[in-house]
Formats: sequence, C-alpha cells, structure tokens
Amino acid sequence: MRLLVAGDIDPVAVDNRGGSSPFLLLGDHAGRAVPRRLDRLGLDDVELARHIACDIGVEGLGVRLAKRLNATFVRQTYSRLVIDCNRALGSEGSIPPVSDGTVIPGNNDLDAASRRGRSAEIFLPYHDQIAATLDGGHGATVVVSLHSFTPSLAGLARPWRYGVLHRGDSMVSAAVLGALRARVGEDAVGDNAPYAMDGTDFTIPHHVDPRGLDYLELEVRQDLLADLAGQDAAAALIGDVLMMLAEERP
Repeated sequence: MRLLVAGDIDPVAVDNRGGSSPFLLLGDHAGRAVPRRLDRLGLDDVELARHIACDIGVEGLGVRLAKRLNATFVRQTYSRLVIDCNRALGSEGSIPPVSDGTVIPGNNDLDAASRRGRSAEIFLPYHDQIAATLDGGHGATVVVSLHSFTPSLAGLARPWRYGVLHRGDSMVSAAVLGALRARVGEDAVGDNAPYAMDGTDFTIPHHVDPRGLDYLELEVRQDLLADLAGQDAAAALIGDVLMMLAEERP
C-alpha cells in the first residue's frame, strides 16, 4: 500500500530550478505536511505548529535567498516528524517516537513496511533530487543547508542569532562565520553552536563528501524568521555575505 495518495503534495519542492549560482540551497526540515494516511501522526494543530514539526521560517528564508542569489532551493515538504531527511535511515532520530517532550503517537510501534514506505516515498525522492541537481550540470560548488533553532530549549536561553555548523574542514564555513561575526557581533554567531556538526548529520556528508564540494550548514534563530520582514532581513544579510564570498572565490 502506498503512503502518499491523491491529495497529498509532492515530497520535494524546487524553487528557482536552473539558477546559475554556485550555491545550492537545501531545506531538510522546511515543510510541515503530514501524509493523509498518517492522520496527522495523532497530533493537534498546536504540536504541528511547533519547531518539532519543521524548521520554522526556513521555507521563506530559502525562497528569498534563492531569488537574491539566483540559486536553486531544494526543500522537503513533509514534516521531519514523518521522517527526518537529515538523519540516516534506521538511525535513532530518523522517525522519532518522542520530540522535545512530545510523544508522537503515529511513530510508535511501526512495522518494517511502514518505515520502508516513508523512506521510499519521502526521504529518497528528496535526496535523489539533490543528487540529480548536483550531477545534472547545475554548476553548484557549495551546498548550503538551511536550518533554524529555538530561542530557548529545555529552559536554557540560546543567545546566538546565527550558528555555523561544520567539521573543521570547510573554507566556506570559516569565511561565513567570520563575515557574520563582523556584521552582527562576535557573540551573536555560534561556532558549532547551538549545535555541532557530528555523526548525526546526514545531508551534508552524504552529498558533499563523494563530490569533493564545500558546504555551509547555517542555523538561524527562529524569532528572527517569525514574519516576512524578518525573513527579508535575514535573507539580505546572508545573501550579501554569500555574494561577497562568491566574488572572492577564484
């Protein structure tokens, strides 16, 4: 039995297809949709509006950056609660039974067939689209993965406005970290904060390592993306930094 049925949206959206920028923009957690067969995963509107369901503001940020940079933006349209496209299949965080204290009823006691359906119809089409874009003459040399983070988590404030996640092997990440700090302040931009790039990250290693590409995994605090004006401002800042970097690259 197929997971996606009539009335369900496609699992991948591509904005500004064929853009000429050296940057390929990605939104692993940009969407919040849930397939009809999953009956909202047993969650109400309040839970599905929270950060557990998607990276709030990333869709709007990515669309604006794509236009500003003439870059292609590939984004997942389904909620990370259905299947997390930045986690390896079969890993602990791939289909979470609990997220930030909320039990996800539709993710408990899943059989193998149910897991395969989410993988085949949501996870794999997203990553296949990324691979096809990179290998199809797009010309992108830097993969930019866009994420957002909550202003506080587990009662702890997270004062950074932006965070650059990396493995210490990215010239682009180091350059963006320095440029953002110069513009918004040293303490306002986290170096592997509020998260560090580690073995749980799937998208960047999976796509950039075999191709020898550089990358940027950028986190933006969600209150900065809460409305259209905030998304415009963040896109202007990030876009200016990336355009400056593109001009300086050989």
